[in-house]
Amino acid sequence: MPSQRSSLMQSAPEEAGKTPSAAAEDAQWSRPECQAWTGMLLLGTCLLYCARVTMPVCTVAMSQDFGWNKKEAGIVLSSFFWGYCLTQVVGGHLGDRIGGEKVILLSASTWGFITVVTPLLAHLGSGHLAFMTFSRILTGLLQGVYFPALTSLLSQRVQESERAFTYSTVGAGSQFGTLVTGGVGSVLLDWCGWQSVFYFSGGLTLLWVYYVYRYLLNEKDLVLALGVLAQGLPMARPSKVPWRQLFRKPSVWAAICSQLSSACSFFILLSWLPTFFKETFPHSKGWVFNVVPWLLAIPASLFSGFLSDRLISQGYRVITVRKFMQVMGLGLSSIFALCLGHTTSFLKAVIFASASVSFQTFNHSGISVNIQDLAPSCAGFLFGVANTAGALAGVIGVCLGGYLIEATGSWTCVFNLVAIISNLGLGTFLVFGKAQRVDLTPTHEDL
Repeated sequence: MPSQRSSLMQSAPEEAGKTPSAAAEDAQWSRPECQAWTGMLLLGTCLLYCARVTMPVCTVAMSQDFGWNKKEAGIVLSSFFWGYCLTQVVGGHLGDRIGGEKVILLSASTWGFITVVTPLLAHLGSGHLAFMTFSRILTGLLQGVYFPALTSLLSQRVQESERAFTYSTVGAGSQFGTLVTGGVGSVLLDWCGWQSVFYFSGGLTLLWVYYVYRYLLNEKDLVLALGVLAQGLPMARPSKVPWRQLFRKPSVWAAICSQLSSACSFFILLSWLPTFFKETFPHSKGWVFNVVPWLLAIPASLFSGFLSDRLISQGYRVITVRKFMQVMGLGLSSIFALCLGHTTSFLKAVIFASASVSFQTFNHSGISVNIQDLAPSCAGFLFGVANTAGALAGVIGVCLGGYLIEATGSWTCVFNLVAIISNLGLGTFLVFGKAQRVDLTPTHEDL
């Protein structure tokens, strides 16, 4: 096991004298290492979303306990994104410099602890809204580094031909985590109160952190990373990425716009779907609408990754495959979101919600991997920029959703909002999206 651990760590000094392609090949995981890390990162993403969706699942019960109206509930739900948008770029940059696995572990240990103590914060005084908002901002700050660091890690350690399936497999954890909290959390909510849901998701995260630290990471390298972060010193050689050239490319801005749209539309559905079902169908079982959409999204995510890699291996152009995935992930999913606002049948609503959430997982094999196509050497940073835009839009979108519901008394406007945002991002990506590298100097650019 020690030899496996050390092989997983970045070795910047050894790579200094190698060409970029040779260094990249040496840094890639072997198949057993890739399988082990894929499984643990899948579980890590699952626990990330367990902690993230705890508040949406518990919002109705907490609103009753604390007397929140829709606007106040919207403030609490959206406050997560206030913190989430601030650490995206930082997380990607740190992942590119010291290793994404270290960034993920350090952040998970902290957000797990905060999730566990959230019920205690709620009872510190009479300012329930302020304490819960503060707790969610902190959770957002810590979770904001996860996906940029993950993107950096996979772009450096996974072969291009396997990248879509690996990312979609790890990304399936977002649906699996929502499923776990939606199912188990609904039961705990009914039996033990909303506090137990926070204890459950936070406790599991801390157990996962211990396992990864104990069996997959090198303790000395992790301590070294902590020391480097504390001193604010560079751990790897200076980056030579031409940032000015990078942000002059229309394909980069198309990727940012598409990621913004996919993240924002997903965050709106993630935050408001539980409340939509609870209020529109008050006699329905919580475990049905909190479980079924996310259960079906797991095989959809895996299938999208398999299909993407399969099409590329059969000779289809990479950008053609990425755009097809976005048509499914943004275009088709938005159609089913629109249908949600025009049905009074619980069964149809569950079907439409399941279809919309399932097709959104195709974004994992579209825009999420396209960012790695464009700039593998700085994929974490670029994803951080794109996801920052998505998180900022998520803040506005979730808050706006609460105001629209409060003002109109109808959920149709929320799903119309999701459709508009999704199709704006899709149109931009279809017109300007490319899969050619843009992080190389002009003399070496892969055109």
